[in-house]
Amino acid sequence: MKEYKTEKEFLDSYNKNDFDLLSVTADILVLSVSSYESDNYRKTDEKHMSVLLVKRDDYPFKNKWCFPGGFVGYDEDLDKAPARILKNETNLSDIYLEQLYTYGDPKRDPRMRIISTAYMALIDKNRLDCKLNESASWFDVKILDDGKIVDVFLNNGETEIKVKIEKILRDKTTDRYDFKVIENKDLAFDHAKVLLSGIERLRNKVNYTDIVFNMMPEYFTLGELQSVYEVILNKKLLDPAFRRIIEPKVQKTDKMRTGEGHRPSVLFKYKK
Repeated sequence: MKEYKTEKEFLDSYNKNDFDLLSVTADILVLSVSSYESDNYRKTDEKHMSVLLVKRDDYPFKNKWCFPGGFVGYDEDLDKAPARILKNETNLSDIYLEQLYTYGDPKRDPRMRIISTAYMALIDKNRLDCKLNESASWFDVKILDDGKIVDVFLNNGETEIKVKIEKILRDKTTDRYDFKVIENKDLAFDHAKVLLSGIERLRNKVNYTDIVFNMMPEYFTLGELQSVYEVILNKKLLDPAFRRIIEPKVQKTDKMRTGEGHRPSVLFKYKK
């Protein structure tokens, strides 16, 4: 190996063509827990987790669904790319984003060697004041998990997507899993894995952070907040235990929710 006397000498001799080319993309998993009106006026409106997908209009995976995503510019900061891409692909802006994982399977994209950094965005879609692009659509998410096999059902009222994934324990000490897609026809790239990884990350973080409040309106009842936790965690929580845990995180207001047959309920807000 040749030795160089200075860094400038090394850089002057450096030939980028000696290396294989690869590209970098950013894909954004946009999640929401949103309300649907209950038929029973005595009950809190039903809540569902939803994911925002975009229908591809070009190859590869033409007419398949995927997360909003795109290539990172050569001179673009990686963490600035998701906001730009999200605005261009969906018309969403100014929402919570955090880096999720980086995916580098050599065969994840049939075009070329592409590494993707996935981001997770959290919103309350009932509060959106902008119109989504025509190619974007919200899909309700239903997950059945027996500990080894996960069945994921996505539905936007017109299209249903079914995905079957095997969970493979990677590290028992940290309870981390790898995901192997067994069945998937309509979700492009490796986004089935990203979806499950993102939901598991969210479930873990609601236990030790205040991340869930990015999915809440400014004012809410404790029952509504508990319902959002239950949707994310996919389990029923005991009311007294939940309220003890959540008490330090919320602030009682002088506002009340009334009407539509419901008993008046005190509204709370996030204690920043």
